[in-house]
Amino acid sequence: MITYQPSRAPAYAALALLGLALAAGFLPVLRMGLEQGFTGLDPYVFRVLRFTLLQAGLSTLLSLALGLPLARALARQASFPGRALLLRLLNLPLALPAIVVIIGVIEVYGARGWFGGVFDIYGLQGILLAHVFFNVPLAARLILSDLERIPAESWKLSAQLGLGPLAIWRLVEWPAIRSGIAGAALLIFLLCAASFAVVLTLGGGPRATTLEVAIYQSLRSDFDPQRAAMLSLVQLALCATLALIAQGFGGLAAGWPVLHLQPKRYDGRSSTARLVDSGIVLLALLLLLPPLAALIGAGVLHISPTALLLRALVTSLGLGAASAALAFAIAWPLAVLAVRSEAWRRIASIAVLTAWIVPPAALATGWFISLIAYAGVSGLAAFLVIAMNALMSLPFVARVLMPALSHSAEAHDRLCLSLGLSGWNRFRLVELPVMKRAIGLSLVMALILSLGDLTAISLFGTQDFVTLPALIYRQMGSYRFDAAIGTALVLGLLVLAFSTLAERWSDTR
Repeated sequence: MITYQPSRAPAYAALALLGLALAAGFLPVLRMGLEQGFTGLDPYVFRVLRFTLLQAGLSTLLSLALGLPLARALARQASFPGRALLLRLLNLPLALPAIVVIIGVIEVYGARGWFGGVFDIYGLQGILLAHVFFNVPLAARLILSDLERIPAESWKLSAQLGLGPLAIWRLVEWPAIRSGIAGAALLIFLLCAASFAVVLTLGGGPRATTLEVAIYQSLRSDFDPQRAAMLSLVQLALCATLALIAQGFGGLAAGWPVLHLQPKRYDGRSSTARLVDSGIVLLALLLLLPPLAALIGAGVLHISPTALLLRALVTSLGLGAASAALAFAIAWPLAVLAVRSEAWRRIASIAVLTAWIVPPAALATGWFISLIAYAGVSGLAAFLVIAMNALMSLPFVARVLMPALSHSAEAHDRLCLSLGLSGWNRFRLVELPVMKRAIGLSLVMALILSLGDLTAISLFGTQDFVTLPALIYRQMGSYRFDAAIGTALVLGLLVLAFSTLAERWSDTR
């Protein structure tokens, strides 16, 4: 039987572009690392590695310790007032840029904050606090998705057998979420190990520096490419191992987890269960609401529409749009072949994880080493930021496009084959009309990720080339915190507007 065979030329071009970016980032780092040998693994490198693993491990444990009870409480209590609003609230940390949340955390827990003195905000405690804010909602949503996939028959049978809470956990819930918890833990650990904005802002000193921040300091502050190369190799080994392990648990592109209709449960009806679940939900609100409320309350009073703010806003939108377009141009041809071939599915799954397996700071180190000897970095800053943000967006873009392309292939391949439609004509006449929401969603998600990026702009930005996250960090560095919180609110509102659009498109069938 003759089947539709898309052209492989665009996919080969996308792979060639990814290979070029990877080679330009990895080979210089590898060469410089091999030249140093084991002498480059000095006590500083091991100290940074230990702190990276320590803060990532503690952040993961705390996030799961709080996220698991929250997910169970939301799964057991399916009809309390405000549940839908709480689920939407859990999406906010997934969408808000790290630098925006950090401003809110400082406003609440800093020396002049609402709860000043409760935590040492600059150091390990502050890093853990910010990571928990981000990752408890992520853990809860991932685990809740697994709980809501438990068949309704399991709950009916457990009710008929009179199983208690411990038995339900052991026989029904734990088997359903066991692998999901492992995957969520690996994802959270990797996100925290590669954390940049949180550690740069709340840590960054000799006692609280991760590999990502140490690479940035070596390149921008110390101008020591050799040390940056050794740190990059260590981070590459760590992130590549975790990323490949995580693929066995469902991958890394978590994005906004999709929730299913919840089957009717018969447990959690007692007064004690309701009281415990209400306390857990209240604790989650106490974690999420204060930084957001502080950001809104203080930010409204300090928004200053200066020319610098407007220029940073335009720059952020321009870079974000270009990054989204580049990510789509790379992911689309790979996804077209991946939905029709098992071999290409494996190739695409690895290709879109390029920037997760080879983390941004490691790529940036190689690009920095390559370009500094020729044309310098400042003239190419915009292109480098666009390229890095596009690479970071690939898993999320592919995650949106592949299911939609799979449905389109099932519905239209035979018709397009009979009509001789392929390439651009098929995209224009078939895919674009029926997949415009999926395409729009993928572009918006890539744009959101680019708008909140601080890593690429910190590594390649200049005094005159600044985005909203870079402007916030610059204002904080010059002790203009009032201006920083106003800029953070502008960025937060911008991202939330695009996130609302993405959520509406993702909910439309």
